[in-house]
Amino acid sequence: MLPDTVKLTEPVDVRERIAPDHDDLRSIESGLDALQSVDVRPRSTLRRVLRATLPTLALLIALVAAWQVYVLVAHPRPDIVPGPADVGAALGDAWTSGQLQLAVTTSLTRGATGFVIAILVATPIGLLLAEVAPLRRAFGPIISGLQVLPSVAWVPAAILWFGLSDGAVYFVVLMGAIPSIVNGLLAGVDQVPPALRRVGLVLGASRRQLSTKVMLPAALPGYFGGLKQGWAFSWRSLMAAEIIATGGSMGFGLGSMLQQSRDLADIASVLATVLTILVIGVVVELLVFAPIERGLLSRRGLRPTGSR
Repeated sequence: MLPDTVKLTEPVDVRERIAPDHDDLRSIESGLDALQSVDVRPRSTLRRVLRATLPTLALLIALVAAWQVYVLVAHPRPDIVPGPADVGAALGDAWTSGQLQLAVTTSLTRGATGFVIAILVATPIGLLLAEVAPLRRAFGPIISGLQVLPSVAWVPAAILWFGLSDGAVYFVVLMGAIPSIVNGLLAGVDQVPPALRRVGLVLGASRRQLSTKVMLPAALPGYFGGLKQGWAFSWRSLMAAEIIATGGSMGFGLGSMLQQSRDLADIASVLATVLTILVIGVVVELLVFAPIERGLLSRRGLRPTGSR
């Protein structure tokens, strides 16, 4: 005989098992990840920062030292190859005049704003294409084509459409970042085990819940890779737009500062601006993306590349 606890006469609707806040759907991926998780000893914040930044700082110091040695030995023309002291002096002059602070603030504000807008636009598009196969077959190649299209190609059209304004800059930034984020999300969804989708369906998830509460969290590694690439394209697109589109109500960003230095034939200021752009990219990677990526991978029992 069947145990008394089995009720064959009372059909069970699996949708009734879902809590109002859908905790079951949110716990699917974390439960599967926990099966492969590893114990990681906690480290202090200072130790993590030093571990992430010291190798890069040591390499930069070595490069600057080699640069200085070359200048001392080869004695190149200072108007062609300035030394580190000349570039440092140019940075000091830009700081004293307030140009450096203004340019960094303007460019970072534009880059961050454009990147956030790109995330808000690209994420729903990526989820829609991931769930609707005909749309993905139709739009997938176009998005990949837009991703490899140089962002600078959009600058002339953006100027004609939006004039010399921030709208032109944001348009170029969005066209550079959105395809990368969409493709990163699609790649992450493609790597999700099919069993996870079936479990969500068994628990009674709707199509929207399946996308936002099951597939998106499970696709986070690929999605985050797309976000990193999207930021890189945002920053590159922004610099291209600021260099070409000057005047009007464009404001003064790092691209404008770079173009101004070129017009003045001031190679020291050109290199100082290039180094500033490079340093900002390195700082954003080390202090923003790298910690998030390490935490994301460690929660899935994975070890970030290059870690010990």
